[in-house]
Amino acid sequence: MKLLTIHDVGDVRLDEVERGEPGPKDVVVRMKACGICGSDLSYIKMGGIPMAGTKTALGHEASGEVIEVGSEVSGHAVGQRVVINGMFVGSGGMEGAFTPELVLKDAEAMGKLLPIPEGVPYDVAALCEPLAVSMHGVNRANVKPGDKVVVFGCGPIGLGMVLWLVDRGVTDVVAIDLAPERRERAMALGARAALDPTSCDLRDELAKLHGEVPSYGRVGVGTDAWIDAAGAPSILSDVIMMAKFQCRMVITAAYMKPIEFPVGRMLTSEMTITTAVGYPTEMPEVLAAMPRLQGKLASLISHRMPFDEVLDGLKVAATPQSAKVMIEFAN
Repeated sequence: MKLLTIHDVGDVRLDEVERGEPGPKDVVVRMKACGICGSDLSYIKMGGIPMAGTKTALGHEASGEVIEVGSEVSGHAVGQRVVINGMFVGSGGMEGAFTPELVLKDAEAMGKLLPIPEGVPYDVAALCEPLAVSMHGVNRANVKPGDKVVVFGCGPIGLGMVLWLVDRGVTDVVAIDLAPERRERAMALGARAALDPTSCDLRDELAKLHGEVPSYGRVGVGTDAWIDAAGAPSILSDVIMMAKFQCRMVITAAYMKPIEFPVGRMLTSEMTITTAVGYPTEMPEVLAAMPRLQGKLASLISHRMPFDEVLDGLKVAATPQSAKVMIEFAN
């Protein structure tokens, strides 16, 4: 069968591999859908994990059907519809979900498989992993209804953040992105405004939308929480220069290089800067919300492509016109 594998920097291939036989604690999942993640594109640029030249299987945003269970597996059964916890596949090593059938080792350990709610299709279920990343970022922002929030970046993670913020009653959300298609998606999900920072004075626009607040002899914009899902090196400094007293900032974007920022100016705002990574507890909550949010969640998928076109799908996912590129399996 085929397996999407990184061989070196910029070298990703559909390799012919043997599936292998499951052991007594293993489960075999027939893949139904798997999303392309921005981290997949980053791993390809890196040439593998942990270093260039390390063969690395891809695919960690996956859903499928259990088709075999080991003799010691009691919590899963043939025919069960499941989401795979992406912390365990597709981000290092040779287990990845861009393959027709995946042998998941020690399947009952650490919540590796979660059941899909009744009526939720496989493509929507495969969004669980990125939506859990988004939810964790929102959780780390500690926001409540009535707060004013800015989300930098309207890729799949940023759009998921807009969705969860609005779903929790945080309706004064401003989304920031360069691509008009992504800004339109943010507005459709309930953002109050979506701005292109290259075509406006961002501070002036946020002052109009969120007001201004005096702070230690200067004036900050009235934004309560900032979430960085974009990773542009100027974002942190820009936020510090317009931050109000004791606002919060969560960095979820992956920065590959150190950045400088004005710590002296930050002193006068007493703002809190923290980070968010992964989804320690969020996947079950995301799955539970899927039945009532199906329509909105499906709108995050911009492209659906068959597995044999996954290499083309990687190119599509690298364009600003895409949101989530979903790879589907004909089995």
